[in-house]
Amino acid sequence: MDIIKKYFPELSNKQIAQFEQLSSLYREWNSRINVISRKDIDQLYERHVLHSLSIAKLIQFKKGTRILDAGTGGGFPGIPLSIMFPDTTFHLADSIAKKIKVVNAIKDELGLSNVIGWQSRVEEIRGKYDFIVSRAVTSMPVFYGWVKNSIRKESFNDIPNGILYLKGGDIVAEMKGLKKPKKIYPISDWFDEAFFETKIIVHLK
Repeated sequence: MDIIKKYFPELSNKQIAQFEQLSSLYREWNSRINVISRKDIDQLYERHVLHSLSIAKLIQFKKGTRILDAGTGGGFPGIPLSIMFPDTTFHLADSIAKKIKVVNAIKDELGLSNVIGWQSRVEEIRGKYDFIVSRAVTSMPVFYGWVKNSIRKESFNDIPNGILYLKGGDIVAEMKGLKKPKKIYPISDWFDEAFFETKIIVHLK
C-alpha cells in the first residue's frame, strides 16, 4: 500500500481505506476463484493496482465521464480507477461469469456506487462511452474493431475520447495497418519500479 501513497499522496482517508482493503479482498477471492496469478498476488499493489492507476497520471477524469473497462478480468484497471475517480461511472465487463462475480463482490464490499459489473463479450457491448480502458486483452487492431462503435464523439475531458490501452513490449508492429491517431506514453515516466520499464499506455483516438 505504501507504493500507492508514494505516487498519490493526495488521496483522501476514504480512498486510502478502500485501497487498503484490496489486499485482503483479493487474497480471499483468489483462494476461491483464480483471478490473479499466484505469483502476482504478493505484488498486487505494484503489478495490478499501481499499473491500473498509471491512467490517472495521464488524465484526471472529469465528473460525469463514462468509462468502459472491456475485459476487466478481476477488476483491473476499473476497480482502482473507480476508487480514484468517485464521480466517474465505470462499467466493468468480462465474458467469464466467475470473474464478474468477484468484481461485483469487491465493489459491494468497498461501497463503490459508481461501478456496474456485468457478464458480456466485449464485441457485444452496446452504449456510448468517453473512454474504453483495458489491459491488453487482445491485439490492438482486434480490440479496436470490437469497441470502435462504443466511443462517444463529443469530448469534454483534457484529452480526446478514445481507447486507453495498457500494454507491454513493442507496439509498433502490432499497430501497423491501424490508421488511427495514437499517442504512446511510457509508464516509466511516472513510476520508478523496474516492472514498468517496458509498460506503456496507448491512447487511440
